[in-house]
Amino acid sequence: MGLPSDPVLAAAAGPRPRHNIGQVLEQLRADFPGVTIPKIRFLEDQGLIKPERTAAGYRKFSDDDVQRLRYILRMQRDHYLPLKVIGEHLEAIDRGLTPPPIESVIPTVPQVALAVDGLPSAESFRRRSDVRLSRRELIKVTEISEELLAQLEQFGLIAARPGTGQFDSDALVIAQTARELADFGFEPRHLRAFRTAADREVGLVEQVVTPMRSARDAAAHGRADAAVGEIAALSVRLHATLVKVGLGRA
Repeated sequence: MGLPSDPVLAAAAGPRPRHNIGQVLEQLRADFPGVTIPKIRFLEDQGLIKPERTAAGYRKFSDDDVQRLRYILRMQRDHYLPLKVIGEHLEAIDRGLTPPPIESVIPTVPQVALAVDGLPSAESFRRRSDVRLSRRELIKVTEISEELLAQLEQFGLIAARPGTGQFDSDALVIAQTARELADFGFEPRHLRAFRTAADREVGLVEQVVTPMRSARDAAAHGRADAAVGEIAALSVRLHATLVKVGLGRA
């Protein structure tokens, strides 16, 4: 991430390439499908990256800036580190120091199967999680507070598995996402609309699938399970696209 140590060599190499924010997004998307331009701008607002600005105010990112972004996104995705801790790591790197070691998180959680466009695939809806996390483990892995977890439970966004008091990987994803949304000012009470919308979509899927399950042949349940995955994936695609269209009109 640092600049070349020899200024003579740096000058001989000529001007270093600069990228606009759209070009940076294209470089990152292969490894981080969920990254967006607002996300990059937010990381700049938090002081984690500092791209140059042209006279007209446009951002220009160096290759070092792009590598810095990769580090930030990898620490969030693979190690669930909050931005404050990532900032401390970057500060150490900037000073030529070795960042503090990252504690391994056990158990590790498998990634959700994603379609090519970054949306959950039908397979991801059919997969059942074997991950079981205690309340303490969930808080540790996602770096959320006990207060935030309690609020997510209060508004029906997260629930422990009945009779066990343990949480699965779906709860982990919800908690992680809620924490990232909190960086943008969203509180659990704001997320109730997502819960309501999800319940409505579930009701529509069940209307279609229930008659399929009641069929008398042995393969009925298999067909119904397959249909659930396909319909759910299509529903998420439609929902995401409608949100994208709506934001495009704003």
